[in-house]
Amino acid sequence: MQKITVKASGGYDVLIGSGLLADCGKYIKEVTKAEKLALITDDNVDGFHGEKVAKALKNEGFEVCRFVFPHGEQSKTTDTLVKIWNFLCENNITRSDCLVALGGGVTGDMTGFAAATYLRGMDFVQLPTTLLAQVDSSVGGKTGVDLRGGKNLVGAFKQPKLVLCDIDALDTLSEEFFVDGMGEVIKHGMIKSAKLFEQLEKYNLKSLRENKEVLEDIISQNIAIKRDVVQADEFDRGERMLLNFGHTLGHSIEQYYNYTGITHGQAVAAGMKMITQVAESHGIAEAGTLERLKKCLDLYGLNVTVEPTMDQLGEACLNDKKRFGDTINIVICCDVGASMLKKIPVEAFLAMLSEQG
Repeated sequence: MQKITVKASGGYDVLIGSGLLADCGKYIKEVTKAEKLALITDDNVDGFHGEKVAKALKNEGFEVCRFVFPHGEQSKTTDTLVKIWNFLCENNITRSDCLVALGGGVTGDMTGFAAATYLRGMDFVQLPTTLLAQVDSSVGGKTGVDLRGGKNLVGAFKQPKLVLCDIDALDTLSEEFFVDGMGEVIKHGMIKSAKLFEQLEKYNLKSLRENKEVLEDIISQNIAIKRDVVQADEFDRGERMLLNFGHTLGHSIEQYYNYTGITHGQAVAAGMKMITQVAESHGIAEAGTLERLKKCLDLYGLNVTVEPTMDQLGEACLNDKKRFGDTINIVICCDVGASMLKKIPVEAFLAMLSEQG
């Protein structure tokens, strides 16, 4: 088992290893004095892990109530959030109790937002069960829900008390959802670590899933990268924006498909390719960066082609959280492992996209 400590506005540990869900009650007991826990999960994850986690919590003396919502990005709405708030009220959850997010990014984001807002703030713990959530969304304190106008437009910064990344939970993932998480893994290599990227180039989807030791190491590297960026810029005003490489166009792609038929990782992969193509064409990125990115994405089933053109996606990007007035901050990888923020006038950004078709 590996431990990574995040020193943000609220310090906490991220534990990475096997069998952590079965022992989660013990670890949670160490970080909270709560007597009652509200376990929030979706109907897919509940079938795999709900009873096991509830039992582990009860074995440590916790009183547990469980809220289960329909899986999928379509549930990441204010409607579901209101249902969670009402559930907490109906079960007499107090500020001294604790919420537990069991599942992927949707569950973690909504549970964290509920924890940030119910009774004006209470503790929560992350038990991420997807690769994407383990390497990215469960760490760093970003929470929120989607609106019709875009993804994650309403939310709050709320750091968890603890994150437990159980590698064994990834065994239940379909290939599609494992691939989904690899989009963020490759992104971290592109923006911050040539070493991680080179390690990824030595494996492929099948060989990585079969080697848990290597997988644990790669997940730990990703979390360490996320930790370092978050500690340097917790509230997303500068360096933390680098974590959004591929996301400005990626979120627009997800919105284009109405969050169905394409995963977040696939959309981010397409967004990374598009913005790197733009960067290379303008001499901002080293020649060959796009080709190397494409080859790595191929290894993990992520070299997808999407229907909308860059020109079509441009207008949707204007609602992006990295837009400030008449400018927008774009994340560029000038080479593998090296990234930068480039502030561009909105009109110039749209023109750059239009040039590509």
